[in-house]
Amino acid sequence: MKSTILAAAFSILALSSVPGFSQQPSGAKASPTAPNVQEFDKQMAQVQENMKKMQEQMDKIRQTQDPQARQKLLQDHWATMQSNMQLMHGMSGPGGGMGPGMMGMGPGMKGGRMMGWGHMGGYYSKLTPEQQRQRQYMWDQYIPMQQMMMDHMMQHQQMMWQSQQPR
Repeated sequence: MKSTILAAAFSILALSSVPGFSQQPSGAKASPTAPNVQEFDKQMAQVQENMKKMQEQMDKIRQTQDPQARQKLLQDHWATMQSNMQLMHGMSGPGGGMGPGMMGMGPGMKGGRMMGWGHMGGYYSKLTPEQQRQRQYMWDQYIPMQQMMMDHMMQHQQMMWQSQQPR
């Protein structure tokens, strides 16, 4: 049962925060647009601030002996994590700076089946070297944050499991 819940939670995290599953309307051509690095940096600063808050919450959870207080702290941590997932998801959308779907890369979903890389139709060949550098910069910032979110999901699940064990 717990492994099913954990698998579902990971799926939700992965699908809700990874912008690669955003899709373009059918027939839409991917057109290279200049990434909005300033907006991305602004949102990334907020994500980092939330990560710091999440770590502080996790530290308090570990120190708390009172089961009710621990439960409240776990709920607060979950809410902060959800907020951060929404913020990270928004980083790939319009105005988010990263461009179409995972900075213009990756497969998308259409009609319940995966679309291949072909839907990008020469997208990369149309990017200027500066646009490529900007997208790589954003990608290099985004992926470690994804990993930290997964780490927090694991920590959260571990704390939930521990709080349910008889003492």
